[in-house]
Amino acid sequence: MSHRADFPLLVRQPTLRYLDSAATAQKPAIVLDAVREFYETSYANPHRGAYALSGRATECYHDARSRVARFFGLRDAACLIFTRGTTESLNLVATAWGTHNIQRGDEIVVTRLEHHANFVPWQQLALARGAAFRIVELTPDGQVDLDHLRRVVTSRTKVVAVAHVSNALGTITPLAEIASVARAVGALVVVDGAQSAPHMAVDVDTLDIDFYAFSGHKMGAPTGIGGLIGRRAILETMSPYQMGGDMIELVGDDRTSWNVLPHKFEAGTPNVGGAVGLAAAAGYLTSIGMAEVRRHEQALTAVATERLASIPGVHVYGPDAAHRSGVVSFTVDGIHAHDLATILDQDGVCIRAGHHCAQPLLRRLGVGATARASFFVYNDRTDVDALVAGVRSAQALFHGAAA
Repeated sequence: MSHRADFPLLVRQPTLRYLDSAATAQKPAIVLDAVREFYETSYANPHRGAYALSGRATECYHDARSRVARFFGLRDAACLIFTRGTTESLNLVATAWGTHNIQRGDEIVVTRLEHHANFVPWQQLALARGAAFRIVELTPDGQVDLDHLRRVVTSRTKVVAVAHVSNALGTITPLAEIASVARAVGALVVVDGAQSAPHMAVDVDTLDIDFYAFSGHKMGAPTGIGGLIGRRAILETMSPYQMGGDMIELVGDDRTSWNVLPHKFEAGTPNVGGAVGLAAAAGYLTSIGMAEVRRHEQALTAVATERLASIPGVHVYGPDAAHRSGVVSFTVDGIHAHDLATILDQDGVCIRAGHHCAQPLLRRLGVGATARASFFVYNDRTDVDALVAGVRSAQALFHGAAA
């Protein structure tokens, strides 16, 4: 299964091998068409106009929320807050919930896998509030060490923040087990879903978590749209951290009251076009089937991991394909990751090189940077062939230069 023909950019550039979907995904035509149609037929500021066009924009926005909520198995669509993406969503929780609930002596727990967006906000909150910041380490194959988690989490733990899937290694974390440990001490469970939402079925109502953050652009939606899914009981107790626009119910001279969910957390003019595109992306993935998306990416990851690991001088990081998403991180002896990416780009192979906004993880791995290939629904085995051939060509080039 490859759906390359659904993506105009890839159709127009048939020799391009795009292997950087963990950073951002290409956009299917159905998403581009939906956004264009909205702006051409229904664009206005929602919620504020008494005229018909504003009413249509409002309907588009509400319909988009309902469709995205269904994609995530969320029955209460009002508990889906539209944000700019995962980073804003996680900062919203750390700010609006954290500053009012974390006290001196409390503990905040993250894992070594975390993207900076689910590491730094909690680190800084701990510093500001006088709380302890704890890091759960990994097993040798790059999975969360559950035994260490159980030792780290104590009765003073107030938050356990974890990536559902690591952007740097592709590791799929055992959310059920992690949530069980957190629940035993009454801790909040905050999940970075940026890398799981596009690649596997997520049913938030069956997950024992409190918050799930995601980004639309990694799902094939436009940039600048994403969401935070939270428990209603918690969201209703939280104060907004941005103010103005439709998030306000009544403004008095001395006091202001807030609108109901989800509007309380959506200050300013909303990104309706982005929400429409996000709903279209969710519909597109649903039409393929998330089980099929997972099966396809797992097969590609298994082949890529095996073939790269068989090349002398190549080191692949992370667990086996059964425990990872469509991400393969590796290094090549004697070739810096950035040099490798530059050489591959000359042949139209696009990979990511660097620390992947996961410096604490790479520091523990003992490397400054890795090369990262990541797959999505438009990739197939010819992309793996091009990647492997590019790595071998880079080795030949550098060995020849050394000689």
